[in-house]
Amino acid sequence: MKINQYIDLFVEESREHLQELNTSLLTLEKDPDNNSVLNEIFRVAHTIKGMAGTMGFNLMATLTHHMEDVLEGLRKGQLKVTTELVDVLFQCLDALEVYVENVVQTSREGDKEYKGIIEFLVKISTTNKSAQSSGKFKKIATQKKNEAGVDYGLKYNIYDKNIIETAFQESLNVYEIYIELDKRCLLKAARAFIIFQVLEKHSEIMKSFPTVEDIEDEKFDFYFTVMIITKESEEFFIKELNAVSEVRDVQVKPITQKIINNMALSTDDDCEQKKKNDLKQRDDKEQKASASDKKRLSSKTVRVDIDRLDVLMNLVSELIIIKTRLDDISTENRNKDYDQTVESLERVTTSMHDAVMKVRMVPVESVFNRFPRMVRDISKELDKKIVLNMSGEDTELDRSVIDEIGDPLIHIIRNSGDHGIETPEERILKGKDSVGNIWLRAFHDGNNVVIEVEDDGKGINIEEVRKKILANGLESEESINGLSDEEIIQYLFQPSFSTSDEVTDISGRGVGLDVVKTKIETLGGNVELVSNYEKGSKTIVRIPLTLAIIQALLVMVGDEKYAIPLGSINEIYNINPKDIQFVRNQEVTLLRDMVIPIIRLHNVLDIEAEENLDNKPLTCVVVKKGDKFSGLIVDSLIGQQEIVIKSLGKLLSSIRFIAGATILGDGNVALILDINSIV
Repeated sequence: MKINQYIDLFVEESREHLQELNTSLLTLEKDPDNNSVLNEIFRVAHTIKGMAGTMGFNLMATLTHHMEDVLEGLRKGQLKVTTELVDVLFQCLDALEVYVENVVQTSREGDKEYKGIIEFLVKISTTNKSAQSSGKFKKIATQKKNEAGVDYGLKYNIYDKNIIETAFQESLNVYEIYIELDKRCLLKAARAFIIFQVLEKHSEIMKSFPTVEDIEDEKFDFYFTVMIITKESEEFFIKELNAVSEVRDVQVKPITQKIINNMALSTDDDCEQKKKNDLKQRDDKEQKASASDKKRLSSKTVRVDIDRLDVLMNLVSELIIIKTRLDDISTENRNKDYDQTVESLERVTTSMHDAVMKVRMVPVESVFNRFPRMVRDISKELDKKIVLNMSGEDTELDRSVIDEIGDPLIHIIRNSGDHGIETPEERILKGKDSVGNIWLRAFHDGNNVVIEVEDDGKGINIEEVRKKILANGLESEESINGLSDEEIIQYLFQPSFSTSDEVTDISGRGVGLDVVKTKIETLGGNVELVSNYEKGSKTIVRIPLTLAIIQALLVMVGDEKYAIPLGSINEIYNINPKDIQFVRNQEVTLLRDMVIPIIRLHNVLDIEAEENLDNKPLTCVVVKKGDKFSGLIVDSLIGQQEIVIKSLGKLLSSIRFIAGATILGDGNVALILDINSIV
């Protein structure tokens, strides 16, 4: 089997299972008696073990095998859920994530064995098993010596006796076969399946303990017993079954007429009750299967490679460009049929665009799910009590944005946990609850998605930030007094600016915020920080729904056409040059009792402006960044158009004020303005 062709599938499914494991472990820590969650953790660990074993990743399979031993003890009530045990299970999760990332990078799991973790798991499971040794295992040993016909857990009723006597009349042999697997066997159910195949080839299996269903579901220890009817001898089955790998012990006991005569049979009532119980179990299973089938039918999904979606998106983009070119054809060559055809094409392309965008949309839940574990670790490391409250996890974003948004949010949440939330003692002294809260919210706002991270911690000391600005020589004493609180807070986004005297392993207030701002702005979004001293802080991140196709306003600046994303535009109006004033060397104007700064795109883009414009009204495009407005002066407006964003490439990626380019209907290229860097 060519393993390499399945690596991508293995990585994708492993990441999904590890995320499920992360969520379930957090739930188990809060609710140790939740058996359904414990079963889910066991199922995930078992699935990962099977996948890893199939792919030949033995270190992963070994680690999950030892996890299963401990989880089995928890399921049977022989172990208790403790903080120490959950910590070790989280360490197992981290180790598995490292293995998976190694597979992504090198197609190999690596060489690290995590012996410390495995030794701890073995110690727990060994202690658990030694405690059981006087119980179930002694019982099995006793049953091996028992000649009453109830060996290895098998019980017989009158129907079984009739079948056995019929077999004797036909000169057939009846055996009870006890099979024990090696304790290191990773796939017990798969090994049992091979054993059953061998038995079915040479006999008829009448009974088993545990039941066949339990064996298939791996709900058994490393041994089971079967009753078979066959023509073959005892030695034949001992030889055949010992030839199966990972079989530790095989014992074959003939069922004789003497044993049948002395057999303790179940009563008819017992049989009837057993039938009722079997029927009830079968009905329950059918109902569960039916519910599972309905669930599958209600959520039909297909796993699609993101590269294929990118190709589909590019094709839709080309279609939109062609539609735009058709729309720009001179009116002299157009007739009624032509116009109707173009309108129909526009409807189709718009519908296709919407359909492709919906396919590319992914809930932010996939990003949010990693943060409860992170907050748990922060609170343990800092000895704080922190609760993460999440909402809006079903809010959807483009897949390309989802892949990039995780790291900035990690910085923000770490800042809140480290320097935002106080210790329980500090909070009590301030009259707050000893438990700090971090709220992580996501919601739609027009063509943007807003993600908020808010905490009820100490907030930002504005005066402390002012002192740091002066100490770093970023402002003079005279100028700093004229800055508002919002302008002071903006300095926290400066590279290497921090008010923290000590740099912790987790964060420093301000450390990383410059990275956050840069990353968010490369995604076409913006970030805003609001603080109320001693009450808390809120970081607001706004991101466009998609980075592929947007609505834009085309404008002229000099002889060049530029595109301004429509989502950033608030309004357009004409300004009389006489209404422009200077405040701190910045041109501003008054718009409905609101002072907004004026930005002349000629100066920003280094384009020569027309002369003698003193008395000519200026076209001003008012753009919005967060809650702040600015006016962009352009020469003229062309109109609104749906555009396809094209990257400038690596060589031009460092150019300021330009977010990308688009191909217009006439085949020319228009640059897309980066409003975040201009304002």
